[in-house]
Amino acid sequence: MTVSGPLRVAGFLAVLGGVFAAALGVGYAVGPVSEPISDDMAGHAAAEDDHAAAGHAPAVDEEIPGGLMVAQGGYRFNLLTPLAEPGRGVPILFRIDGPDGRPVAAYDVEHGKRLHLIAVRRDFSGFQHVHPRLGNDRTWRAELDLTPGEWRLFADFNPTGGVGMVLGADLTLRGPYHPAGAPVPSRTVRVDGYAVSLAGELTAGTDSTLTLTVSRNGRPVTDLQPYLQAYGHLVALREGDLAYLHVHPEGAPGDGTTQPGPDIVFDAAVPSVGKYRLFLDFKHGDVVRTAEFALTAGAGRGGEGSHEHAH
Repeated sequence: MTVSGPLRVAGFLAVLGGVFAAALGVGYAVGPVSEPISDDMAGHAAAEDDHAAAGHAPAVDEEIPGGLMVAQGGYRFNLLTPLAEPGRGVPILFRIDGPDGRPVAAYDVEHGKRLHLIAVRRDFSGFQHVHPRLGNDRTWRAELDLTPGEWRLFADFNPTGGVGMVLGADLTLRGPYHPAGAPVPSRTVRVDGYAVSLAGELTAGTDSTLTLTVSRNGRPVTDLQPYLQAYGHLVALREGDLAYLHVHPEGAPGDGTTQPGPDIVFDAAVPSVGKYRLFLDFKHGDVVRTAEFALTAGAGRGGEGSHEHAH
């Protein structure tokens, strides 16, 4: 028997309505479907709530160290020369692009400069701290002494009206690569006839006091010269990812209490246990020299990355 079109549709709708009504009735009878929760799962959920209530924020909320990203907060480190030939005075060009996509023109002065550029090869050799020139085209220009291999560049700046940040970019130098060996652990290093000793320990998740003492020919140097508005500048880089960490000197030349050596005191904050490389710039006899250290950070109270971490 053949059923006409209108009758076929009417019959289909009637059946569909019956099925829907039956399903709705079953739903009311048994309630919403969900995954059964065992006593163990309930206890785990309650523990997580207690953990959050105690102020333990998820790891993703922790501050990301500087230098790991090429872009942040709408700003981008635009390296215009990502591939170069090794040599002395190698020209490096870059721009800092702002949230509007255009190169940033205005920067706040920090430690006497509008932008600090740090360069280091990924084996931690060749460390350089320079101050590029900003052209009328809003392009930064610097000259670096570079050897073959992979380098990391860090731009440390504060755009006017914004916040201070450190962005990182990779630079490749052509040629045969010969990696540097691991440093010999030592609390005293020598550079150009000077001896620099390090006292203090790095502790993950909290501020650590580090004291660098400069001497020459066995005598303490008590007439260090101000360099970038301080008697010393310290850069800390984490092994593995080259995270750039903030290290702040205590006091300043001319404040009435800070002495020009032999001690230079810093507050350092590192987020994790592990190995770090430290680079101290100090000025004496009108020459800036760099002392390099390798230091291991231990766990703080409550384990690695305690939430007492501060900058």
